[in-house]
Amino acid sequence: MVPCAFGPSISLIAETVLRARHHPPVHINLRLKRGFHGTYEATFPISPQLVLLLGFRIVPLLLNSNQCNGVYSEDLKMRLPAPLAASRKQLRLLLFSRRCFTSSSPPPPPQPHRLLHPHLPLSKPSFPTTHSLSPPFSLPSRFFSSHPDPNPDTEEHLALAQSLSSELLKDPTTDPLSLTQRLDLNFSHIKLTPSVILQTLDLSPGAGRAVLGFHKWASSRPDFKPDDETLSHFVNYLGRRKDFKAAHDVLVAGRGVSGAKTLESAIDRLVRAGRPTQVISFFEKMENDYGFARDSESMKLIVTKLCEHGFASHAEKMVKGWANKFFPDDYICDVLIKGWCVDGKLEEARRLAGEMYRGGFEIGVVAYNAILDCVCKLCRKKDPFLLQSEVEKVLVDMDVAGVPRNVETFNVLITNLCKIRKTEDAMTLFHRMGEWGCYPDETTFLVLIKSLYQAARIGEGDEMIDQMKSAGFGEALDRKAYYEFLKILCGIERIDHAMSVFAKMKDDGFSPGIKTYDLLMGKLVAHGRVDKANALFKEAESSEVPVEPKAYKMDPRFVKKPVVLKKEKKRETLPEKMARKRRRLKKIRLSFVKKPKRGMRRTY
Repeated sequence: MVPCAFGPSISLIAETVLRARHHPPVHINLRLKRGFHGTYEATFPISPQLVLLLGFRIVPLLLNSNQCNGVYSEDLKMRLPAPLAASRKQLRLLLFSRRCFTSSSPPPPPQPHRLLHPHLPLSKPSFPTTHSLSPPFSLPSRFFSSHPDPNPDTEEHLALAQSLSSELLKDPTTDPLSLTQRLDLNFSHIKLTPSVILQTLDLSPGAGRAVLGFHKWASSRPDFKPDDETLSHFVNYLGRRKDFKAAHDVLVAGRGVSGAKTLESAIDRLVRAGRPTQVISFFEKMENDYGFARDSESMKLIVTKLCEHGFASHAEKMVKGWANKFFPDDYICDVLIKGWCVDGKLEEARRLAGEMYRGGFEIGVVAYNAILDCVCKLCRKKDPFLLQSEVEKVLVDMDVAGVPRNVETFNVLITNLCKIRKTEDAMTLFHRMGEWGCYPDETTFLVLIKSLYQAARIGEGDEMIDQMKSAGFGEALDRKAYYEFLKILCGIERIDHAMSVFAKMKDDGFSPGIKTYDLLMGKLVAHGRVDKANALFKEAESSEVPVEPKAYKMDPRFVKKPVVLKKEKKRETLPEKMARKRRRLKKIRLSFVKKPKRGMRRTY
């Protein structure tokens, strides 16, 4: 018997079964007596924090003591499972963990009493609901429940990433503890994975230098060993913020662990930030400072990144400077020519191609395709009528050099022809691809479909979609491709066909997103078809797509103008006819009167 705090007339006998498995909620079976009226039995789930805070001096009647494996708490004199009866530090960890997780998911609502054996009639007063033992706070059941979620990995990782992100984004001045101490206090029981780290960084764009503390804490975990993938995530995050000093600290701390992925992330972020000179100096000192292997593969990576973003001059200078140690091959030559073409400098690309040819290198199809694309872009910019003649010159050079055309060559030509609205010429070239032993790929089909829709050749565009599926490239028709088709069809005011393509998109198994619904609803309202727009909005709501209602404007071109009925001529009466004749005669009579000339004034 233990006296209860609810009143002297109520006695409480508790039988507790505490199972220490990931700190689950404690289930207590209660038999409640109230005078001579009867007895209730009920089951209450109580969180471990509530059991520890209430401090009931309960002596449990454990039937299976071997399964419980419990110890006695010195403070509460209470038999608890081993994970709960810990030191004060572990108790604080349990109490603070709830504060962390409530930011990511709301706590479950208090569960009502579940009467098992009511011995009182219904007319008798029941146990007051205000005395419920349902916890006002508890650990989230998502993390400590023994029942598996439908997709436990994704949901648990996302919830954990949200909790870590909220800790990283917290203002450091509001808490006296440092970030590593807070993470140790709240997240010492979790298991870090590269996917959790990536999701946390993606959810924390404004964390800034706090990511360094997160990296330090993750590296100090005994159950987590940083690898090349996790380091690349941190370097990519800091490089996106252009905080290369912090990225340098991460690379120095990860010496011996970093590999190809980390090197690629560091080089990519430096190049995209527009710092080619730092990239070259990085290549010179990366072996001594960061432990990266300075070989031909790393050099090819740096040259490729520089040329992709138009820094061909720095890449060529770097290749010539290291030619004695890393002699360039055909791949580097093709990439350098492509880099000059990306920068729009055709003369430099041809100059370099001549030097490579005289040096004994063979210019490959990649370099010729880059030159062909550069010629097409310059012709489109200056004079589109010169495109055909200039393209013929490049193709003749390819034939003379013995370089065969590939599908990328035709993709370059078809793309540039479609951009200057020569869809018929692009279709002719498409049908002639087989003469050179080439067959279209997904890029060819997508470019032609968009061009046909843009030219209002709707039927041919639909046939091209069917042909693309029959050719085995149906996987390339994803949600992004369908959205581009819908944008073109709505742009040329073919809303009916856009709705048919929208239906085809859903038939192929792609669920529309917010942009797709917003585009179609806006265009339907502009055409005055508000009913269909409302039906589309209800469809989005039923599909749980968070579409926000907006005030769409109706296009005045499609507003139905009111029909004006022509007035029928009425037959004149005799007085009206005579009045009209008098007015006409007066006008004729006054026409014979000499009128004064303009500018002549009467003299006085």
